[in-house]
Amino acid sequence: MISWMPSFLNPWVALLAAGLTVPLLVLLYFLKLRRKEMAVSSTLLWRKAIQDLQVNAPFQKLKWSLLLLLQLLLLTLLCLALARPVANVTPAATHLTVILIDHSGSMSAIEDFGGSKHSRLEEAQQRARDLVDSMHRHDLATVIAFNDSAEVRQTFTSDPNALKNAIDGITPTDRRTKLALAYKLAESQTASFPEQQRGNEQPGIFVFSDGRAEDVKDVAVRGDLKYTKIGSDDTPNVGIVTFSAQRNYEHPEEVQVFARLANYGPTPVRTDVQLSIDGKVASDKTDLLLLPERWNDKDFPADKKDTTLVAKDSVSFPKLELTTAAVIKLEQMTKDALASDDSAMVVVPPPKPLSVLLVTDGNLYLERAIASMRLQHPDTMAPKVYEQKKPEQYDVILFDRYEPTFMPGSGNFLWFDALPPNGRVQAAKENGQPVILPQTSILDWNREHPILRGLQLSKLQIDQSIKLDSPLPVEAEVLVETFKGPLIVLQHEGRSTHLICAFDLLQSNWPRRPSFPVFMDSAVEYLALGTDMDVRQSFRPGATPKVPRVDLQKLEAKSGKTLSEIKLNGPMGTLTVAVPQNGDLVLPPLDKVGLYTTDPPIPRLEKIAVSLLDANESNLMPVSDLPNGVNIASIGNSKSRLELWWWIIACAAMPLLLIEWWVYTRRVR
Repeated sequence: MISWMPSFLNPWVALLAAGLTVPLLVLLYFLKLRRKEMAVSSTLLWRKAIQDLQVNAPFQKLKWSLLLLLQLLLLTLLCLALARPVANVTPAATHLTVILIDHSGSMSAIEDFGGSKHSRLEEAQQRARDLVDSMHRHDLATVIAFNDSAEVRQTFTSDPNALKNAIDGITPTDRRTKLALAYKLAESQTASFPEQQRGNEQPGIFVFSDGRAEDVKDVAVRGDLKYTKIGSDDTPNVGIVTFSAQRNYEHPEEVQVFARLANYGPTPVRTDVQLSIDGKVASDKTDLLLLPERWNDKDFPADKKDTTLVAKDSVSFPKLELTTAAVIKLEQMTKDALASDDSAMVVVPPPKPLSVLLVTDGNLYLERAIASMRLQHPDTMAPKVYEQKKPEQYDVILFDRYEPTFMPGSGNFLWFDALPPNGRVQAAKENGQPVILPQTSILDWNREHPILRGLQLSKLQIDQSIKLDSPLPVEAEVLVETFKGPLIVLQHEGRSTHLICAFDLLQSNWPRRPSFPVFMDSAVEYLALGTDMDVRQSFRPGATPKVPRVDLQKLEAKSGKTLSEIKLNGPMGTLTVAVPQNGDLVLPPLDKVGLYTTDPPIPRLEKIAVSLLDANESNLMPVSDLPNGVNIASIGNSKSRLELWWWIIACAAMPLLLIEWWVYTRRVR
């Protein structure tokens, strides 16, 4: 569909050209030829020459001429083309249309769209409804909603009411944006239609989004991709992008909190941040100056000495005394377009001094590493003493070159040059003996895992190690791998967690490297506190926390009855979750930021904090174009620009030029 508007890209250039060329053309028709003077014997024989004497003046009266009219029309069309007229195009649905609507966190931003303030998601839904209105009677369309997952909300149908109901039923979430699954769903939906049924045309894939997908450069889709950009480049937003809390080992009642904020708007912003504990203000407001993340060196004022632009984007609270469980919340007080990143929370469990046991015949490096952590209850036992006492009260037990005959029913264990007895991770054997690998070096390691984060292991040398039997169990996670196989493996088995280092620490150069004490500290902390390294950090939006069967059994034993359901209360309302008779319980996706509670309270999940903490979603500057796509819409309207100068030349100026040439040749003849 094309709607016309009086819009020209180069109007002044066209007016200047017309002002120069049109008068010159008309002037040619005012002029007349000067006749050549000739001597004749009698004027009676040259009456025509007498008439020429009467008109030998340079100008004559302008007479009507078809040739002049055609040339004026042609010149007008050329000047009009030079002005570059444009028409607004509203793309219409194709015979087979896929409607992809983004409902991730950034699409909840509130902006001004044509004088009406509403969310980006609502704007996307309105434009999608307009697209449905452009469908012809037998056209088919499907609706897919996507964030970091994707879901078909309406299969292919020609019913516009069903399509609009599906569009209106898409609700906002605070999840991240990914396009891979949405594209796969789009292709799977269109693949069932043969080319004859498609009308021999590519399916139209219409994406309504701000384009801030994490995988936008790594995905592609087969079809006529059209991207409608939703949102403005100048939308102001300040977001909390980092928020962490950690207890002090030496003083477990103390909690340290750190946060960083980022400004994704076009101008510097001053904002106050405020910390609260269980809803009570715990600190004075802290003033921060946030410079735009989009700025580079040339954007700063020329006067570098301007002290008003000394950025401060982070804040820390080093000593918060918490002797009980609590919820710590940080808020930034400036109102902006996106509310979901204006606060962040963590759940702090009651303080618990860590107790660690080292079982060894003697290892100075491990003993000093444990001592350097300044734990409340570090102990060291010889293997014989361990077998006699059979201790179970420790948070973490380290076994150095020793495989015990006694193992606690549950717990956290760190192994060096040994493997859990009767565990799923076993040593490879030849002739009934474990295979020992000779000297090797590190191939790669999981840099994103909390235990290894920030460590440099490339120069680690191992003189000998245990070859682990392959394949490893599905639940085993390889953290460090050598050229000859896995070296460090994390294994969750029942109610126990095992961190297996399949080499002798004394037969390596690791104790002499700076990464070793950092690894020991991170490993003990990870095993003792679980995957939530720094207290209980926030879950990401969309997370599905898992409740182990062991915790469900504890709840049933405590209440004296079998659990059939658990209620999840929070920003999404009250959700009832059925408890499976066997296996673990998986909670539904936590799509909105905020605080959730479980009823009855589940151990370690009594309260669940969900925070955005996502720089990509907080950055509200929309992407102009998607790869392999055409940007069909601009901000503030649902139409795109179509330049018409070529059509003026091809369909009007060229035919008129042919007519003018025909008239001229007939007159000459």
